[in-house]
Amino acid sequence: MRTAIDSNVFSALWSREATGPELVAKLDLAGAEGALLICPAVFAELHAYPGATESFLRRMMSDFSLQIDYHIDPPVWSEAGRRYAAYSARRRMARADPPRRLLTDFLIGAHALIQAERLLTLDTGVYRTCFPELKLL
Repeated sequence: MRTAIDSNVFSALWSREATGPELVAKLDLAGAEGALLICPAVFAELHAYPGATESFLRRMMSDFSLQIDYHIDPPVWSEAGRRYAAYSARRRMARADPPRRLLTDFLIGAHALIQAERLLTLDTGVYRTCFPELKLL
């Protein structure tokens, strides 16, 4: 079973948030059940973490046995676009000002939906709403 990992998981670990031990256990479990992968968008986002260097990120990839899934199939791009369009339409109709989601969130969700079997994330709200059939860990 392939598990895609969201950038917020690593951010929480590196920031030593209280959820750290639980996240490590989930990563260990997911790794024991199959491949751990990240969307290239996640890898790009991780560069923005304070103090993250290319060598730090490569070491982390190795430590967690993570694969960067550089090849994003065309259906992932299409699915991300459809889900982002639906989200944008709902947001316009609501005329509310909830936190604005980025296209990156939809690439991560579509990648997990199509090229993995589940997603490990701390941002379950957006994925439950916009990708209800995506299994979350």
